[in-house]
Amino acid sequence: MSGLNASLGYFVAVLTFGALVRTLLRKWPRFSFLLEFASSFVLVACRLEVQTIVEVGEWAGGLGPDVTVTVLFVVLLTHGVICGSDSGNPTLVLLKFLQLEATILPTLLAVVAQFLGAHLGLLVAAYYWDLELTDMHMIKNLMSRECSSSLLVSVLQGFLTECVCAVIIHLLHLSLRRRSALIRVPLVAVLLTFLSHAARGYTSAYLNPSLAYGLTFHCPGFTLTEYAVVYWLGPLTGMTLALFLYMGHIPRIFAKNLLYSQKTRFRVPKGNTSADQGEKKKEK
Repeated sequence: MSGLNASLGYFVAVLTFGALVRTLLRKWPRFSFLLEFASSFVLVACRLEVQTIVEVGEWAGGLGPDVTVTVLFVVLLTHGVICGSDSGNPTLVLLKFLQLEATILPTLLAVVAQFLGAHLGLLVAAYYWDLELTDMHMIKNLMSRECSSSLLVSVLQGFLTECVCAVIIHLLHLSLRRRSALIRVPLVAVLLTFLSHAARGYTSAYLNPSLAYGLTFHCPGFTLTEYAVVYWLGPLTGMTLALFLYMGHIPRIFAKNLLYSQKTRFRVPKGNTSADQGEKKKEK
């Protein structure tokens, strides 16, 4: 349990730092893209520690799968509460761009900030492991030199896994985007936790290019291009497909709705309009 207690302290420190940075950055709306930097940093730094608990804690620390799944859910839920609409996910930023809700410059700045935040999260986690505060972290520090890739299947299977999972999560995002955060954040956290656990033997369903960059791109076994196809192209394809299925078109690319009729669903029955009723009275 000492390893888990150290991890909880690490989570609290990272989340507190991210919350403080976000509070300071809100005073300068012009630099709002830096909120994505803080969000990505918090997400990657915490998910790297969750990965440590999953890889090492289950066999070295005596932690069961129920503990690791619970920790992942709590981290995702807390991240959603603290960071709000700043997801730290490039696909969600690009989704706003495709929906004509953002212009190209803020979108590019936000994506760059997310990858920089992910890289900083990787550096902070590596420094934390070097401290070797517990046996679990000492083992992780030794394993980090030859880490295991999260991609456990072929590139094609990995691409399809990330793409299908991305379609599911983005359809949920689009369906709940106007709902209260009290409903949206827990549901998204539950679904992300489920998909991550279900796809653990495939790609771990990161569904986030900057998160995947921080968690598995540095591990041997696949080239940068192969990782990019699975963890970047897969989620982007799934996001685009989800937007098309939800709206029937991609606003940034074309306006014509190819899936859904623009006709109104409810029509006034013939003969029941006020004009028709007036004519009937005159005839009588």
